Amino acid sequence: MTAPLTPEDLFARLAALGIAVSTVEHAPVFTVAESQALLDTLPGGHTKNLFLKDKKGQLFLVVVEETARVDLKSLHGPLGAASRLSFGSAELLEEVLGVKPGAVTAFGPVNDTQGRVKVVLDAELMEHAVLNCHPLVNTATTAIAREDLVRFLRETGHEPVILAVPKLAGEPAEA
Repeated sequence: MTAPLTPEDLFARLAALGIAVSTVEHAPVFTVAESQALLDTLPGGHTKNLFLKDKKGQLFLVVVEETARVDLKSLHGPLGAASRLSFGSAELLEEVLGVKPGAVTAFGPVNDTQGRVKVVLDAELMEHAVLNCHPLVNTATTAIAREDLVRFLRETGHEPVILAVPKLAGEPAEA
C-alpha cells in the first residue's frame, strides 16, 4: 500500500485537474464546536464527515452540513447498507482514507486507491456553491466549488451519491 497523500500532494493533484481552491491554516480542530469560530471567516457550506461501516464491511463516507444531526438509525436504508451503521475504527480510517480521527474529509477518498468507500454527499449540503473541507489534516480548511469537489471525487474513482441524508429533528448537536 502506498503512503497517504500529504496536503501538498492533494493541492498538486487539484491543480493538475485545473481545480482552484483556497486554504486557510488554523489551530487544530477536532469537533464541530471547535470549528464554529471559523464559520464567520469562511463563507460556504462547512462539512462534517462520518466514516461508517455496516456488518458486511461496506464502508461509507457521509458528508453533511457541519450542524446536521444525522439519523444514524435510519441512514442504512437510503444507503443500501446491509445493516445499521456503526463508526469505522481509527485504524480502519487510517488504512482506507489515510487520515486520523478529527481530520476526516471529503478529500479522503484520494487515498482510497482500492475503491473501498462509497462517498455520499448530502443534498442539503450541495445547495452551497462553495464547500469547506479539511485538506487531509485538521489544521487547515480548504474551500472548493461543489462541482469541482464532485469532479475531484470522480477523478479518484469515487462516483459520489448525492441524496437527502436522514436527519434528526431538533437543535443542532454540539458534537
